[in-house]
Amino acid sequence: MRRQRRLRRQAMVNFAVVIAVLIGAGFLFYNLSQTPDYDEQTLCVLGEGIPPHTAVLLDKTDNYSRRQADRIASLVRRTSNDLEVGERFTLFELDERGRMDEDGAFSMCNPGRGDQTNALYRNPRIVQERYAEQFEGPLNEIMDGLISPREAPRSPVVEAIARLAQTEAFGPDAPERRVVVISDMLQNSDTFSIYGGGGSLPANIASPVEVAEAIERQFGRRYRGVEVEVRLIPRERYEDLQRGALRDYWETLFSELGMPMTWRDL
Repeated sequence: MRRQRRLRRQAMVNFAVVIAVLIGAGFLFYNLSQTPDYDEQTLCVLGEGIPPHTAVLLDKTDNYSRRQADRIASLVRRTSNDLEVGERFTLFELDERGRMDEDGAFSMCNPGRGDQTNALYRNPRIVQERYAEQFEGPLNEIMDGLISPREAPRSPVVEAIARLAQTEAFGPDAPERRVVVISDMLQNSDTFSIYGGGGSLPANIASPVEVAEAIERQFGRRYRGVEVEVRLIPRERYEDLQRGALRDYWETLFSELGMPMTWRDL
């Protein structure tokens, strides 16, 4: 009798273990099968609203050295590597009109790297392969083209940021908007120009308040709340201006526009 009771208890334990394993396997299979639907062009998850968005604005309206180009490439890669899973990343070139180059722009959501994956639910190797093929590879191809020498007669930096905020993906409904501006910040447009002062700001330059009002009249206020990180490309003839009066001017302007700014060297 004792032996039969032991056998029954053991059978019950074995049965419970089997049930637990089946439940666990079913739960795992369910989670693995619940792959969200992605937009094939952007890799952004469908049906989850507008994701957080980080943009890099590369100002190519003047040439830069090979060393500067290497630093730019390194900065872009670090910025993309810091993205959270699902966060959108846009890389675009500032042309002389202050607009995004539609042929060279990269704008996709981070599908997740292998090291950002929970191995209980996804295979990190497969996730990393997808990341390399669909996100990292295309980004590198676009970046190689963007970091090639080119000059342009105009440098409308602030207008480019305002235009970016007109897009749905970078509009006010997008949470945690941030733009990294890689530029010498030597603005030259109809709105205002820093040239003509002989190494100082020109005497007739519009005040930051006047510029902010002009930008609001032209673009509205969709840019308000965007965090701006300036990564300065120094220019030999203008370094004193860039690190002094020009920086002060931009700090005041971005404050008037409602965009908190940080300023660092490239």
